[in-house]
Amino acid sequence: MNGVDPVDLKILKLLQKDGLMTNKEIAAELNLTTTPVHERIKRLRRDGYINKYTIDLNKKKLNKNLTVFCNVSLKEHAQEFLTKFEQDVQTVPEIVECYCISGGSDFLLKVIVADIDEYRHFILNKLAALSNIGNAQSHFVVTEVKQSTIIP
Repeated sequence: MNGVDPVDLKILKLLQKDGLMTNKEIAAELNLTTTPVHERIKRLRRDGYINKYTIDLNKKKLNKNLTVFCNVSLKEHAQEFLTKFEQDVQTVPEIVECYCISGGSDFLLKVIVADIDEYRHFILNKLAALSNIGNAQSHFVVTEVKQSTIIP
């Protein structure tokens, strides 16, 4: 993997703020022409610095008003049980993020649903249906103070 130089870092910063920025807009911002910008972005993708392009949707407009962080502890901790849980959470759309963590629980899930009724349905019919769940503790988001996908 090649390293990144200061121009590459500027391109990455611009794309993190607006993934729809065109090569022409980036080139104008950096006082370059579009060809080197295009080649740099192509290399950054090829070398794995850019994983994908995505958009940030407005949860409230889509009636997904409740964000919950759920600490999950498993009953069994053998590798096969951990792997099975990690595979299972991939199939549950309400779980938008899942982290294997240290501390009092095994996993931290970020769950986005419409309301408390949908969360109750999620807990009873989806999370409880996953094998090897020992304990789940929910933390409801009251106010989202900061949310960002920008890596400094």
